[in-house]
Amino acid sequence: MRATVLRRTVAATAAAASLALALTACSSDGDAKPKGEDPASASASAAPDVKALPAAQLEKLVVEQADLKGYQVQKAKAADVVTAGDVGADKPACEPLAEIMSSAAAGDPGSSAQRKAIEVRKDTSASPDDIMGALGAPVTSVTLGSYGGEGAVKTFAALKEASTACAGGFQVTSSGTKTKVSKIAPESVTAGEEALAWTVTSDLEGEPFVSKLVVFRKGNTLASFSTISFSGTVKALPKVVVDAQAAKLG
Repeated sequence: MRATVLRRTVAATAAAASLALALTACSSDGDAKPKGEDPASASASAAPDVKALPAAQLEKLVVEQADLKGYQVQKAKAADVVTAGDVGADKPACEPLAEIMSSAAAGDPGSSAQRKAIEVRKDTSASPDDIMGALGAPVTSVTLGSYGGEGAVKTFAALKEASTACAGGFQVTSSGTKTKVSKIAPESVTAGEEALAWTVTSDLEGEPFVSKLVVFRKGNTLASFSTISFSGTVKALPKVVVDAQAAKLG
């Protein structure tokens, strides 16, 4: 991800690292996975007359601390909230991917909610090496977007198309900062009614920076997950976080 994203998350991550040190006892396929549902039934699950959920209701559906053992869950601060209007891409087809990379809800949701889930490392002490290890723990931004009518289905379809159109890379502009994505590679994931996941390799000051993206649709809600690490490489999809959010959406 971009240096800007890293700067925005460092304060929250450092706080989580301090908590991790105190809590020493704490312990996609690139194609959609519709679970047997055909496109017609997918569209039917998002009827045109369905309205987006109010923001207050969506806030009750996003993952919280009680839903994720072994994680520190934080509500996104106002300064950390990114909207689709803050994000662009040099290839129009890649804009939905750029948006979820930036922890924004893709497309044009009627409401959105965001959380940050930071994995708490076990058996840490107060040594500098352990503090840096905690800072290297995966940080997953969770974003829910609720859409009116067929908005969720159409936005998910745009992300699926981007999986192919943007495989060779693109440039992201987020709040004025530009980042080069050199490639995206599909991963296997199952969640909700249909799901997609990718490994994203970006250029961060001349060095490769590897992150993970996941998005799934449940009715008229899209849940997206962007996972980064200060180590520079995220090795696995945030399955625990994805599963917890899927369970909460029902």
